[in-house]
Amino acid sequence: MKPNEKASRIKSMKGSKPVSCLTGYDFATGKLLDEAGVDLILVGDSLGMVVLGFPDTTHVTMEHMLHHTAAVARGVKNALVVGDLPIHSYDTPADALANAQRLVEAGADAVKLEGGLMQIEKVKAIIDAGIPVFGHMGMLPQRVLTEGGYKKKGKSEGEVDAIIEGCVALQEAGCFAIVLESVVGASAAKITDAIDIPMIGIGCGEGNCDGEIAVITDVVGAYPWFVPPFATVRADVAGDTKRAAEAYIANMKMR
Repeated sequence: MKPNEKASRIKSMKGSKPVSCLTGYDFATGKLLDEAGVDLILVGDSLGMVVLGFPDTTHVTMEHMLHHTAAVARGVKNALVVGDLPIHSYDTPADALANAQRLVEAGADAVKLEGGLMQIEKVKAIIDAGIPVFGHMGMLPQRVLTEGGYKKKGKSEGEVDAIIEGCVALQEAGCFAIVLESVVGASAAKITDAIDIPMIGIGCGEGNCDGEIAVITDVVGAYPWFVPPFATVRADVAGDTKRAAEAYIANMKMR
């Protein structure tokens, strides 16, 4: 299936069935998630923290994203693979298009960028070139330093209206879906009802959006040093890895 067909499939799920989305950062994970039947795999700039050990996503570069996107894409046949455009890779429409094309060349089916009204010309430039775009509204991790931390959004009517305005603009520009991050539950539900394309929540409460995106290291318990309060841990990969290593070390000492 071609990238635009995959994106159209996700778009058509609005109002029919929930969209399943997980992050992935390497070949093995991408292959496993695809075999499990996930709808969308996001090679998110969250890899800066859970893979590369940075304090936030603002340290992630295009080179990081290209490397990890290519790795994931090699393992995926069916899911829509979305590559994140990292901070400062889409400062202008020309930059946005050039770097989106680089992600597609690396194997991405679509790209994601953060923000609404101020990003519309960049979104249009990418979509006009035939590349699907996944929007991102609500809390924007790439602005964590300028906003002074990770802050819940949608606490006031004015803030909700501003988010809806941005989402409508992204929708009209041609985005196939939008991530809605860290928005108060009732506000997330209101925003989701106001938009005609899938709203994929993270940290918005269960059932308030058209789907949910989860960070794979949270889901499998591979990054125990910080787990968001909204995450559901379904395995203990970190514990199993440590125990396996300890068993190996013990065996070596007995030789």
